[in-house]
Amino acid sequence: MKPFILLDPGHGDIINGVYQTAGKRSPLWSNGSQLFEGEFNRAITQGISQALTLHNIENKIIVPEREDISLRIRASRANYLATQYPDHHCLLISVHANAGGGKGFEIYTSRGQTSSDIVADHIAHAFTQVFPQKPLRSDYSDGDSDKERGFYMLRKTRMAAVLTENFFMDNESECCLILMSPTGRQKIIDYHVKGILEWVQQIARNEI
Repeated sequence: MKPFILLDPGHGDIINGVYQTAGKRSPLWSNGSQLFEGEFNRAITQGISQALTLHNIENKIIVPEREDISLRIRASRANYLATQYPDHHCLLISVHANAGGGKGFEIYTSRGQTSSDIVADHIAHAFTQVFPQKPLRSDYSDGDSDKERGFYMLRKTRMAAVLTENFFMDNESECCLILMSPTGRQKIIDYHVKGILEWVQQIARNEI
C-alpha cells in the first residue's frame, strides 16, 4: 500500500493585511518583527508538500484557503480524502508553532497506543538529528516520545495523525532565529520530511 499524506496548516493566514486568527502570534519584538502562526504553519506545510512530491509521495494540504477553517471542517475533509484512497496508508500531520513559555519541539498523538505513535517516534528522532542541540519535549512514561492529548484533529480523524508544535513563538531567540528564519524554516521542513520518509520505509518493510 502506498502512503498518502494529509497536511493541516493550523489557524488562518493574513488576508489584505488582516490576520484571520485572534491571538496565535508572537510578541512584537524589539527589532520590529512579529510572527503570525498561521503564516508560519502554511509556509511549513507548503515546504513539506513540495519535498514529498519530489519523493513521489502523494500528499494534499487540506486547508489551501487563507481563512481560518474550523476544526470540524478540517477533520471532515481529512476523513473524506481518506475514503478516496482506500488502498493507501493515510497519515495526517497538523503543523503548529508553540507558545506558553518554553523552548524546543513537541509532538502529540491521541491517547492510547495507536499507529500514530510510530509516526511520532520517527519525526521526533528526525528532529534530534536536525536540531541536536535543541530540546525534544517528550513524555516517555508510556515507552515512546510523543505526548498524548485529546486534540480535536487527533480525536476526530480516522487515520494515523500527529500534531507538531515547532519551537516557541513567545521565545524571542527561537522565534527570530528559527521560526522567522528561512534557514530555520527549512530545517523544520527537513525533519518533518525525514520522519515521514522513515515511516514510509518502515511500512514498506513490513509489507515485504
